Amino acid sequence: MIKQVMNEDELIERCLIFNDAIVTYPFDDKKYGKLHILRHKKNRKWFGVVFLKGGKLCINLKLKPFDSVILRDNYDFIKPAWHMNKAHWSMIEVNRAPVELLDNLIKESYNLTYK
Repeated sequence: MIKQVMNEDELIERCLIFNDAIVTYPFDDKKYGKLHILRHKKNRKWFGVVFLKGGKLCINLKLKPFDSVILRDNYDFIKPAWHMNKAHWSMIEVNRAPVELLDNLIKESYNLTYK
């Protein structure tokens, strides 16, 4: 089976399935390029950051600290988040993650920040 490679637009589209989800561009990072900030329209809290790191598509997502530890121990494509609180945020190398797991982690991050 050939694994399909997801691009930035496809990943952002997966994150915008929630009614309150929007993407904003408050930063133009000279080193890493455009940062896509996924947030809630109402409370403005972030639930994800999409970016390229070392030529790889990545997303930072908020997860429960205990879950983050377990996920990082079991998957080498999940690491402490780049440029964010390492206990609460994890970085996922998108094109190495199973799509179902990625979708579940996006939903978890969205729900954790919705309150």
